[in-house]
Amino acid sequence: MSTTPSMAEIGALVGNPARANVLVALLDGRALTATELAFAARVTPQTTSGHLARLAQARLLVLEKRGRHSYYRLASPLIGRMLEGIMAAAADGPPRRRPAGMGDEALRAARTCYDHLAGRLGVALADALIARRRIVLAEDGGQVTDRGARFLTGFGVDLAASERRRRAFCRPCLDWSERRPHLAGAIGAALATRCFELGWLERMRDSRAVVISPAGRRGFVEVFGIAPINGGF
Repeated sequence: MSTTPSMAEIGALVGNPARANVLVALLDGRALTATELAFAARVTPQTTSGHLARLAQARLLVLEKRGRHSYYRLASPLIGRMLEGIMAAAADGPPRRRPAGMGDEALRAARTCYDHLAGRLGVALADALIARRRIVLAEDGGQVTDRGARFLTGFGVDLAASERRRRAFCRPCLDWSERRPHLAGAIGAALATRCFELGWLERMRDSRAVVISPAGRRGFVEVFGIAPINGGF
């Protein structure tokens, strides 16, 4: 008898509001404690414990032990891609009567999608790299051109390390808010990591939204040729 979770089982797990909140909280690729995830799920720690056990059993989450503490994270980039796809499909559904808040606008401007950049900033980065023939994106994959390899290496991205990662090297990811692709895969992750290292981006607490620093605003314009959109990305 197969122990692989069925599509119906995965759908039921993701469809629960508390579990959905847990998964979205982990969609930036970081690992969080059960206490932090209980806060994100908006349920009691006892209830969260049961949800985490079911998500881990279905291999949507993995548990990591670090000393006396336990942390949960998404099991793989594939899970992050599935969640972002669900969010993109939900965005195409009928409009809800929930007023937009400042958090919504921050997420639409710039956020992490698992371990790469999304929102207006992520899409603008992909557009800039494509326009300058540094990457080529197809429907289900992509590649870095020779020109792009020189550019990314000069920017501080370790292409050799990215190629060794056991995941897609370069691919598009449909952005749920912009309805257009941003850059994912190992290259997308390495590019995001480098932007954080340079201090161009800062994480917002309890959110996948990221803040673009003054240095980042200059850098994205000067290095990538991205013009600010309405005073921001």
